[in-house]
Amino acid sequence: MLSGAVVAVSVYLVLPTLAIIPISFSDTDFIIFPPQGFSLRWYETFFTQPAWRNAAITSFIVATLAAVLATVLGTLAALGLARLGQRLARGLGALFILPLIVPTIITAVAFYGTFSRLGMVGNVPGLVLAHTILALPFVVINVSAVMQKVDWRIVDAARSLGATPLQAFWKVTLPAIRPGVLAGAVFAFLTSFDEIVIALFISGARAVTLPVQMWSGIRFEISPVVAAASCLLLLMSCFMLTLYWLLRKDPVQ
Repeated sequence: MLSGAVVAVSVYLVLPTLAIIPISFSDTDFIIFPPQGFSLRWYETFFTQPAWRNAAITSFIVATLAAVLATVLGTLAALGLARLGQRLARGLGALFILPLIVPTIITAVAFYGTFSRLGMVGNVPGLVLAHTILALPFVVINVSAVMQKVDWRIVDAARSLGATPLQAFWKVTLPAIRPGVLAGAVFAFLTSFDEIVIALFISGARAVTLPVQMWSGIRFEISPVVAAASCLLLLMSCFMLTLYWLLRKDPVQ
């Protein structure tokens, strides 16, 4: 009964998302369900119009850079928290997950107020920094969860056999926490790529991301090109999760 309930809830959550797939192939000039006709022109519009193509490129660049920075900083933060006392680690850990607790609109206003004074509104570096902070909790949580199962005696054994701290990290610690690092990187990338509220505040007119472009498309016109973009986003999410599943497998197995 529990398995059946989980499957039913999952199907209920996924079905509205899958509805965008047939809509993206509609031949009409507006979104309608069930779709009428069959056409690939909305995908052609997505890849040929500069506004959509540039927005997708900007989102990919920002998400990649934010994921790399969040993964590096989040992994180091999780390693540092593991070496602190339990009480201090809990306090600092709560600080790292604040971006998940504070409403996004409040975070966006705070970013805008700060970045506008620093000249970081309307450019890629500002988006990368904001999305890095927003994605950091996902890396800290995933890496910290994996570190709970690590036997740290293997690190001590590597050090006793002559490995330097850096060698012990690369050859022992990092392979042991690799699943958490990969999971954090995937969630950080998807979080940045799909984020819209903060991007609406600080993207400006020169660093428009794909979610902002989709929001503008829905606000000013109900074009099926938005469904095509949503379908591509869904495909990319499935690809990233599949890639994570393949990379986390033990090469020895």
